[in-house]
Amino acid sequence: MTEQIAVFGSAFNPPTQGHASVLAQLCHFDKVLLVPSYRHAWGKMMAPYETRCGWVQALIHDLCLPNLHLCQREASLGREGDAVTTHMLLSALQHDYPDAALTFVVGPDNLLKFDQFADSAQILSRWSVLGMPEKVVVRSTHIRERLAQGLPVDDLTTPTIAAQLSEAVFCR
Repeated sequence: MTEQIAVFGSAFNPPTQGHASVLAQLCHFDKVLLVPSYRHAWGKMMAPYETRCGWVQALIHDLCLPNLHLCQREASLGREGDAVTTHMLLSALQHDYPDAALTFVVGPDNLLKFDQFADSAQILSRWSVLGMPEKVVVRSTHIRERLAQGLPVDDLTTPTIAAQLSEAVFCR
């Protein structure tokens, strides 16, 4: 039987309860690869890549879902300085998992503008794309805004990430 792999990319800047609500809906996949953006395609400022990978590991730990895996493949693709496109990432992952069926998971906002993705027609012809709504709508921006105001973020993210973010704020 073909291994079913979901690919869930995000800035994870930091991970939120919204991310967690999507991941909880992907339990029917053999693997869910959580892919932090190495460099944002539209030049958005993000926490350092290694920090965001640590947050993804904390998210995986807190959710206790056995099919979740941190995937740092984007880092090897983006080392030359260019942004990594979805098509580049999926091509590389298909090379890494040649016998797997890959499904690219996007939120409703990205699904509506999927035709703006580089090589969107090629992506759709080669892989499945799954629009997955968040059950809990929380943006990373909400967390960053609360932290800037010195407010708690426990209700916006998972316990380990909230603790790490609070420690980082107090250490400034």
